[in-house]
Amino acid sequence: MTRVAAIDCGTNSIRLLVADVHPETGELVDLDRRMTIVRLGQGVDRTGRLAPEALERTFAACREYAAAIAEHGAERIRFVATSASRDAENRDDFVRGVVDILGVEPEVITGDQEAAFSFTGATKELPGQDSYLVVDIGGGSTEFVVGDDRVRAARSVDIGCVRLTERHLVRDGAVLDPPTPAAIAAIRADIEAALDLAEQAVPLREPRTLVGLAGSVTTVAAIALGLETYDSEAIHRSRVPYERVKKITDHLLAATHAERAAIPVMHPGRVDVIGAGALVLLSIMERTGAQEVVVSEHDILDGIAWECARDGA
Repeated sequence: MTRVAAIDCGTNSIRLLVADVHPETGELVDLDRRMTIVRLGQGVDRTGRLAPEALERTFAACREYAAAIAEHGAERIRFVATSASRDAENRDDFVRGVVDILGVEPEVITGDQEAAFSFTGATKELPGQDSYLVVDIGGGSTEFVVGDDRVRAARSVDIGCVRLTERHLVRDGAVLDPPTPAAIAAIRADIEAALDLAEQAVPLREPRTLVGLAGSVTTVAAIALGLETYDSEAIHRSRVPYERVKKITDHLLAATHAERAAIPVMHPGRVDVIGAGALVLLSIMERTGAQEVVVSEHDILDGIAWECARDGA
């Protein structure tokens, strides 16, 4: 077993996994798994730059993670940065800050690389004979990957819960409360156009099993399960029928900020963006005809950890 630390820095959140990994069998034992909402992608869709306050929130989380990595004595660290830092003009400021704190340079990966990591993490423990469509709904982008025992096709498109919220639900610096029907229709139009784009490269309707990853999906699953507190063990590998996803999405899009915030399992950092994220999931299910989504708590972070252990083997 190799002790590794994997960090996934996305548009909305930064996450850490310290784990003991067997690079040949794929066995992975969590030692520390945590997530911090930092909104690194704040305003990137509009300005093309990472905001100073967003960088500082991210660096504060990195300092916290550096202490945890040192405490556990990880042998290798791999830091992967996704959509927001990929798009930003001033991403060099981000890279320098991460190197200063963690001693490793963030890998600003492509959407296709992101998709491959997500697929590995989500399906490593699932039966290899099945065909899967893995969807990773992030803050700035969504990855679509089709495969069985390996990736067959992948595409990343620029729809995510933060990007869609900032583009369509923010007026005069505040999020619409609740969203208007016109704003929801505009989000839906963006999603449908992105699905058309994804479908040019990925056969979305062919796989038998839809696997959903990341915070928008796991939050919908937690609501569907009626959880009073977030329970990753209960959520992992749960199955949420299309009818429940539709009912929850409709409720989230009609609710006020206060009503969404009052949902017991709602992370404060997701209150304003969960409606758009849920609508991405619902739209994917409608496009593919999926009757349910299998929810995975294992995603890009686990894929990074497995690859980190394998590269060091």
